[in-house]
Amino acid sequence: MTPVKKIKSRTVVLPTRDIDTDQIIAARFLTTTTREGLGANAFHDLRYNLDGSEKLDFILNQPESGGCGILIAGNNFGCGSSREHAPWALLDYGFEAVISTEIADIFRNNALKNGLLAVVVNADTHRWLLDHPGAELAIDVEAATITLPDGTVIEFTIDGFARHCLTEGIDQMGFLQEHAASIQSFEENRSWKP
Repeated sequence: MTPVKKIKSRTVVLPTRDIDTDQIIAARFLTTTTREGLGANAFHDLRYNLDGSEKLDFILNQPESGGCGILIAGNNFGCGSSREHAPWALLDYGFEAVISTEIADIFRNNALKNGLLAVVVNADTHRWLLDHPGAELAIDVEAATITLPDGTVIEFTIDGFARHCLTEGIDQMGFLQEHAASIQSFEENRSWKP
């Protein structure tokens, strides 16, 4: 994974509430164990008509959404079944962060474990973000802050372990591997054996 310390990007707004993981990446696209290529199918049924043509009214198909790395989502984003493919699809599409007033716990944990910053903000901040699509935000993961275009700084909460893994560009296995020498020393020197 790539370390995620600071994110500076424009936002794209998808205000629909209750977007579930099957809408993020439909079950029929879960036949792979790799992340590559999933972005093409992110929000597939919302983005494409049955004949495969783009739905021109869907926000991700509009030119102003190009290059936006921060998704402002409606309330209760990522609800539904647990699937790592959902954050994988968003990352492969090009999103670095998703912000909402409520993000399903399972999705949020999967996102953070896979390098996608999932941020919960208060209703006032969320309303401002929804009302200002394309706003340039600066997110500092280490400081747990979002800076709005006018300089207003919004604090958010992030678990210390998740912050460490994001900023170091490691997952849980990488964290354990960082401590391999200590683990081996403990196993060799403990007074009891399994």
